[in-house]
Amino acid sequence: MAGAIRVESAVTQMPILTHLKELRRCFIISGIAFAIGFIVAISLYDYIMNFLFEPLLQLSKGDDGKILYINTLAEGFLVRLKISALVGFIVSLPIHIFNILYFVFPGLVRREKQIITLSLFSSFAFVVGGFLYSYYSIIPVSVLFLTGEGFIPENTGVLLSFSGNIFYILQFILMTLVVFQMPILLEVLMILKIVKRKVLFKLGRYMIVVFFLISALITPPDFITQIGLALPMTVLFYLTILIAKIFKFGES
Repeated sequence: MAGAIRVESAVTQMPILTHLKELRRCFIISGIAFAIGFIVAISLYDYIMNFLFEPLLQLSKGDDGKILYINTLAEGFLVRLKISALVGFIVSLPIHIFNILYFVFPGLVRREKQIITLSLFSSFAFVVGGFLYSYYSIIPVSVLFLTGEGFIPENTGVLLSFSGNIFYILQFILMTLVVFQMPILLEVLMILKIVKRKVLFKLGRYMIVVFFLISALITPPDFITQIGLALPMTVLFYLTILIAKIFKFGES
């Protein structure tokens, strides 16, 4: 009897041990991928900085021909590490996503796998669109607006911080990419019947207020940038509801 219990215990514990080994393997692969991405980012650091500097080149330069200035001894070193780590994570993100799906997919049914796969492809399209929109449309307008003559007195000079402004551009791009994933999340929730389409439509006026609040939190305190981000969010919200209506998602 005791032997049977031990055999049954071993049988029930084996899958758990197998999952833990798979999870450890995924962490190791993700760690290696991040390390490789970090090394690649450090080696391409000058190109990355030129890319982040591009929206700032429209600003007038100082007497020494510079736009941004370092205020502390360690600022240049710390910015290099932080930028390289962040870019390394972004570069290795597909590996992390693949590891998550590899670990989760065996426990999903076919319909759930199809939804996740379609969502990933759609998410990539929104990432590309959000990046192009933020980098080439919103950020240049924001930079010019905030440094315009209407806000800076005639006899006042501008001394822009290196780390603060570089991370502002990078943070704004990343936040825009996250915000542009909202339609994918809502569509998946309606497909899974967690959220009803009619409820989202009724909450539309409140969602517009939420969009402007989100824009106010992640953008500079100027209405042009806030409107430039809140309006696309509003359009995407109602476009999501329209697509759900066409394909009959989120019906009761």
